[in-house]
Amino acid sequence: MWITLKSIYALRRCSTRAYTCFGVRSNSLVCGKTHPKWHSAVSAPAGFHSNSAQCVSRKLVRNGEERPTVICIEGNIASGKTTCLEYFSKTNNIEVLTEPVAKWRNVRGHNPLGLMYQDPTRWGITLQTYVQLTMLDRHLSQICGPVRMMERSIFSAKYIFVENLYKSGKMPEVDFAVLSEWFEWITQNIALPVDLIVYLQTKPETCYERLRERCREEEKVIPMEYLESIHQLYEDWLIKQTSFKVPAPVLVISADDDLEKMLHQYEENKERILSAQRT
Repeated sequence: MWITLKSIYALRRCSTRAYTCFGVRSNSLVCGKTHPKWHSAVSAPAGFHSNSAQCVSRKLVRNGEERPTVICIEGNIASGKTTCLEYFSKTNNIEVLTEPVAKWRNVRGHNPLGLMYQDPTRWGITLQTYVQLTMLDRHLSQICGPVRMMERSIFSAKYIFVENLYKSGKMPEVDFAVLSEWFEWITQNIALPVDLIVYLQTKPETCYERLRERCREEEKVIPMEYLESIHQLYEDWLIKQTSFKVPAPVLVISADDDLEKMLHQYEENKERILSAQRT
């Protein structure tokens, strides 16, 4: 992993919201001393020194590595993301990163995912704090190929699932505020590039039928209304683009068809997806 939770806390203390600022010296990010692996994506203005009281806007990026093209597969629960990722995993030079669901089900013996579905008001912030951390881990993990394909993103974790908890009245305002502060600091201070979003647009009714068929333990309590809410949030974000900033171009694929037809669609769109230009 590129950056640890301990490092994030250290960076938080040095951010523009804290008492000290990032200094820039020899193209390295410093907080009292030079950090050998990270540098600021924005150079300091003339006359800026590490001991200066000034702060400039910059994002933390990795030194010495050419970043991959990053493609995020987005969609509702049971929209077919796993099938899509499995299809592209058979292509050379593509690194596929699935959602770390196993981690969400077992945090030192606890299952925050299951707890959240049982009592979202009590456990929503617990799960979503961990989701935000583990999705950040996915974005910043070691590069293993020229193309990285991720299941969802830190952006949909916030714009879809945290928003749904809050708007449905299941997340207290103070919990929402804390998660939002963390998300805003992360996205303002750490470079998290996304070059293409593939949106698997699926009717809530289709998702509900697929949920019943795959019968995952935590998902047994998910009602149709929940899927409808998630669907609407995705539509507002990626289709209407009226809710939040979209971090990359969006390719929409209708995903209501059966497996055979979906595989055909992935084959038809393969070149468009893999030729995504880095932003």
